[in-house]
Amino acid sequence: MTVVHPIKLAWITNGGTGAQNYDEFADDAEITDIIKGNPHSALAVEMPHLAPESLGKSFLESLPDAVVRLQRDQAEEKYRQAEHVVVLYRITAPGEAPAYGLWSMVETGQISTSADEPGLVIRNEDVFISKVRERVALAESVGALLSPVLLLQTGRGEELHAALAEATDAAGEPAATDVDASGRTHAIWPVGPGDLQDRLLALAGGGELVVADGNHRSLAAQTGGLERFLAVVTTPASVFIQPYNRLVSELPASLDELLGRLRAAGATVTELPRVAQLPAKGTIELYAAGRSFAVRLPSDPAGTSVENLDHALVERILLRDSLGLDAGDKRISYIGGDYPVEWLCGEVDAGRAELAILIAPVTVDDFVEVNLERLKLPRKSTWFTPKARGGLVVADIR
Repeated sequence: MTVVHPIKLAWITNGGTGAQNYDEFADDAEITDIIKGNPHSALAVEMPHLAPESLGKSFLESLPDAVVRLQRDQAEEKYRQAEHVVVLYRITAPGEAPAYGLWSMVETGQISTSADEPGLVIRNEDVFISKVRERVALAESVGALLSPVLLLQTGRGEELHAALAEATDAAGEPAATDVDASGRTHAIWPVGPGDLQDRLLALAGGGELVVADGNHRSLAAQTGGLERFLAVVTTPASVFIQPYNRLVSELPASLDELLGRLRAAGATVTELPRVAQLPAKGTIELYAAGRSFAVRLPSDPAGTSVENLDHALVERILLRDSLGLDAGDKRISYIGGDYPVEWLCGEVDAGRAELAILIAPVTVDDFVEVNLERLKLPRKSTWFTPKARGGLVVADIR
C-alpha cells in the first residue's frame, strides 16, 4: 500500500490566493507589502501578524485574524471544495523544462530522521523549534494546511515524472493558474477517484520520499498529532538546488577580530581585489565594510560528510566559535537563492547588515549522500527551485 493518499476535503483556489511560502522572505516588510497589495494572499493567513491591520500583535495574538481571513476567502468563493482528490501540478517558465508534482496527503507516521527510525519520508535538516510551534498553533486555529511539504520521490521519480507530464498534457485547461514573482506559471488540475488517481498515488508513494522543502511543516504535523500532512510529491528532474547564504545584521566583534579568530582556528583567509561573489565548493566568501575575503574553513578529518559541508563549517567555526552566535540568533538572516549576491552585498553597503556570508550550494550528490546516511543537514542549507506555491490547494484537517 502507498503512504500517499488523496486529500479528503480540499479547498482549490479559484485564483488570487497563491503566495510564496512564509519562510521564503528575507524581510518581514516584504510580506506586509504583498498582503497590502492582495488581502486574499495565503500569506495573510499564514503570517497573520504581518497583515497591515494586525501589525503590532504577536503571531499568537493574530491567530483569530487568520481564522476570519480564511473563512472570508471561502465565503467569497476564492476557493471551491473538492473531496477525495489529488491535484496535478505543473510549473513552467520560458527557457526552463516543466516541473511536475502531485498535491496529496502523506502519512506523518512514515517520517524518519535517523537510520534506526523506520519510515519512507526522510527529514534531513535541523529546525528552529519556535517556528515549528507557530505552524502547530496556526493549523490548530484555522483547521487547515495552506503550505505543502515538498517531497522528492527517489524510488520511482522517472516514472512519476513521465506520468505527471502525460496526465497534465491530457487534462485540458487548468482549474487555476498563478504567476509568481519570478515569472513562473503554476497550474493545477484536481483528479478525483479512479484509475488515474490510483496510478499516480502508487507512483508517488513508490519509494523513499526526501523532504526537499518544509522540514518545519513536517515536524509541525508530528508535533501537532496530525495523521497526515499536505505535500507536493515532485521528481528529481523537476528541481535543482540554489545557494543559501547568510547575512549578519550586527557583528559582536570587529571585522579584524573576526578574521584573526578565523586564522587562529586554522582557516585560510585571503583578501580579494574584487567584490565578493558566489564561491566554488570548499571556500566561502565574506563581504563587510566594503572589503571582500575568500576563506577556506578547516575540515574535521574525523567528521562526517555533513559535519564537513560548507554550511556546517560556517555554522560551527565562523558563527559559533568565532562570533559566539547560536544558529537561531536573531542577528543571523538566512537568505535563499531568490536573492542574488548583489542584493546581499547591497544590504551591507546600505548599513542594514554588517556581514554577508556567501556559500556554494549543496550539490545534488551531497544531498543524496546525506539522506542515504540518514544524517541531518545544517539548518537552511538547501534552497530547492522551483518551490511549491502556498494557497493553491488547502487541506481541511478538521
